[in-house]
Amino acid sequence: MTKPNILLIVTDHWMAQLLGCAGHPVVRTPTLDTIAQCGTRFTNAYSEHPVCIPARRSLMTGTSAREHGDRTFQAKLEMPAHLPTMAQTFREAGYQAQGVGKTHTYPQRDRLGFDDIQLDDEGRTHHGVTDDYEIFLGDNGWLGKQFGHGISNNGYGATTWHLPEEAHATSWATETMCRIIRRRDPKRPAFWYLGYRHPHPPLVPPQRFLEFYRDIEMDRSIRGEWCDEEELPVLLQGFQKRYNLSDVEADWARRHFYALCTQIDQKIGALIGTIREEGILDNTIVMFTSDHGESFGNHGIWAKQNFYESSANIPMIVMGKKGDRRVAAGAVEDRLVCLADVMPTLLDLAGIEIPETVTGRSMFGEARDHLYGEFGEGELSSRMIHDGRFKLIYYPAGNHFQLFDLEADPDELADVAALPEYSDKLAELKDKLCKELYGSDLEWLAGNDLKGLPNRTYRPAPNRGLGLTRGDQWPVPPINPDGLMNFFPELDDDAGASE
Repeated sequence: MTKPNILLIVTDHWMAQLLGCAGHPVVRTPTLDTIAQCGTRFTNAYSEHPVCIPARRSLMTGTSAREHGDRTFQAKLEMPAHLPTMAQTFREAGYQAQGVGKTHTYPQRDRLGFDDIQLDDEGRTHHGVTDDYEIFLGDNGWLGKQFGHGISNNGYGATTWHLPEEAHATSWATETMCRIIRRRDPKRPAFWYLGYRHPHPPLVPPQRFLEFYRDIEMDRSIRGEWCDEEELPVLLQGFQKRYNLSDVEADWARRHFYALCTQIDQKIGALIGTIREEGILDNTIVMFTSDHGESFGNHGIWAKQNFYESSANIPMIVMGKKGDRRVAAGAVEDRLVCLADVMPTLLDLAGIEIPETVTGRSMFGEARDHLYGEFGEGELSSRMIHDGRFKLIYYPAGNHFQLFDLEADPDELADVAALPEYSDKLAELKDKLCKELYGSDLEWLAGNDLKGLPNRTYRPAPNRGLGLTRGDQWPVPPINPDGLMNFFPELDDDAGASE
């Protein structure tokens, strides 16, 4: 039997709710909605480490941080050599494996087992590499100009794209992948990975996609009853104090963010059209997901790194090859799945043996009874246990527990951890959490119970680097060991900013 082709599409900052088929009141995603009608959409899909680099390690290796070693954001940690990657496993099974776009790995030119990667590393020249997208811009007369818009890579200011649409990173990634598909070896199956850098900031969509949202009223952020409690954990304080947008600024950010989503959706349509014209669509598996979501001001938080739904719940759509009854058309599945499940799922659907190192599981195999998530270490960390209905979020600073009944309260407005009627459920999930802890987390335990760490007040420092705003890329900026992101800048003891 002919092995199926695989197309894996991974975006950045796209939450599960941001799909027309998921009932979002504003965003336009007709292509993805149609793909979902042809396959299965998983509503309980989570980024188990909801920040870019750890999430992508899980995606590429089918493992969690316990195995791949990164639950923080270690920008210069290499992929563990003992873990076979998804691309490597497909290649060893006779596949041609090609990647395009964002991988967010180190070294930047690590091919991760692919035959080749056409790289878009978002202008990270401070690590010493000029990526293929920047080379494309230079070859076409836009050398060093991709960040001429002046918008932050980690902020929520927004404007329209300042170069021709063909020079936009989303356009380049799509067209590069379309050409790779057309130039494939027709005698061998293919594994294609397409990593879009957006809708992650900078929020710079081409004007024509912004037109979709010109006169549309934007949805509003939600705010839980628990947000104004005294003595919130220091990490949660840091989340809430990192950005402070007015309603006007938030609407402006949303319009541009949604425009980036619609641009990607339209470009995916062109990609599917290329596969159809090549006559291989019926024998191609398509998966769409994201490394994590976007908090969008919910509960006073923007960006990611937390386990509330907007940040951790991600889209997961699988369209199987024609005739594969395991992937039901138009199905909506609520089993718990995560990024570590992507690799074993695609291998399973392709009929390839799953490496023993993989700890994720096929989304079409046996379901799990709970999912564990972790971000950070020490006082600036949080953990999650999710059983499919109830979600426990734990902050060690202050030994702080939150419990949400997502069936009754999908927006996480009411923390029920202190209510007597939920005491048994709280105890059950706390027990599961204690059994998942390892490494430095074991210091939070007192016997079989959690004692946590002392809490303190977070003291935000000014954002001197403007969220890693990039400058002109020509001449190429030098290697800069201080060019890494500090997610939680604080005032030091003498009231100066530490960044």
